[in-house]
Amino acid sequence: MSRKALNKKNLAALGADRLADLCLELGEGSAEIKRRLRLELTHAAGPDALAHEVRKRIATIRRSTSYIEWNRTRPLVRDLDTQLTMIADRIAPDAPDTAFDLLWTFIELAPSVHERADDSNGSIGAVFNDALTRFADLAPRVQPNQPALADRIFAAMSDNGYGEWDGLLDHVGSALKPEGIAALKQAVDAYEAAPLPEDTMESRAVFVGVGRAGYALDTDWPAQRKADELRRWRQEIADLEGDVDAYLSQFDVERLENPAFAASAATRLIAADRAAEALPILETARDKAGRRYIPLDWDEAYVAALSALDRKEELHAFRWQKFSTVLAPGYLRDLLKALPDFDDIEMEQKAKDLALGHRDFEAALAFFLDWPDLGLAADLITARGDELDGDAYSALTPAADALQHEHPLAAMLCRRAMIRYTLDKAKSTRYKHAIRHFSECASADGDIGSYGRFVDHEAFAAELKAKHPRKLGFWSGVKSG
Repeated sequence: MSRKALNKKNLAALGADRLADLCLELGEGSAEIKRRLRLELTHAAGPDALAHEVRKRIATIRRSTSYIEWNRTRPLVRDLDTQLTMIADRIAPDAPDTAFDLLWTFIELAPSVHERADDSNGSIGAVFNDALTRFADLAPRVQPNQPALADRIFAAMSDNGYGEWDGLLDHVGSALKPEGIAALKQAVDAYEAAPLPEDTMESRAVFVGVGRAGYALDTDWPAQRKADELRRWRQEIADLEGDVDAYLSQFDVERLENPAFAASAATRLIAADRAAEALPILETARDKAGRRYIPLDWDEAYVAALSALDRKEELHAFRWQKFSTVLAPGYLRDLLKALPDFDDIEMEQKAKDLALGHRDFEAALAFFLDWPDLGLAADLITARGDELDGDAYSALTPAADALQHEHPLAAMLCRRAMIRYTLDKAKSTRYKHAIRHFSECASADGDIGSYGRFVDHEAFAAELKAKHPRKLGFWSGVKSG
């Protein structure tokens, strides 16, 4: 390995004095680096000293009011990440209770930070989401006052405008003892008993839609929001206690007829060895949904229920029906695993024959590439080349790359489809990709023994020239390439 490579071993070889000089030099030109160096030095004085510095920095960030555009958020994100690192990696090992309190204070920053920063790329939210997950390591190691922790949890769940506390009980729940859970339940009950605040213009706003997507004009939205909050909180507490019946009690019949809600209920019943109760809930929701969308969570719960009840024939039929519809490889793999030897070979061939003639060309191509069976992927393309969608570049580009060595004609047809779409739709921003695809087609020309019913590369180029003689940006790139 080169002694010039920038790695830990080579830097350590410079010696402590030289590295200290470099750190001071870099710190002079960067407040961010200087702040980090001071925190690392403070850490040597112990977790309490470092916690004091982190609290000061959190307070400074909270007081800041200047607005930050999306393209200037990186320093803020690095600053936040530095404070989180100090809490989770430096303070937590020796002072978990202090780190627990600091982590909470850190996440409480989220509203003030989001209000003054453009988080279009989600980088700020990601730091706070990361912070929330750090509770999972700390929670089993702390001994907080239980009523106080319950109050803190309820306050966070009640004021979660930016979603910074989503899933809080999943991460912090192990810090709650029976006394704390009881206090949290009491807080939820007190909230339910309290009257709604007086109407505001916002709470009385009426939203009107069309058909089933519309909203009733007489809906009491504040009351509806409160009911939804109560249901969600009580279900989270029920999950924390492992009380399936308490979780289910928050669903009325109508909600359980929703496939998504049915799946969440069934999943918990199955985990509690109550699959016989889960299956009719799932089937009722499916039948009520009719032709409407059935989410993947429902499919997974249904498979789990059938498996738990050892309903092999129904499970086989369901997996085949799902594969036949969407050509998802996972269903076929699970189906084949359950079949005896030789039967699985016959079923696999049946599945491939079905995919070759499937109405969804892109799903069929994705299946053959994923399985993988590149030969049948090439057969699909050459047999149904007219169905290639040149706009589906996220699918056709990897397909062409996978096929180009063993099946160059199929790869070329994928690239031709993308070139045609780019020129037909005058997508000038894609010209650089179309130029590359054209060059790849030219390079592959000699590898193709027979074009069959398709024109060769020279004829394809002539066709493009005749149809798009004025696409100078494309043709100049082809010539220079």
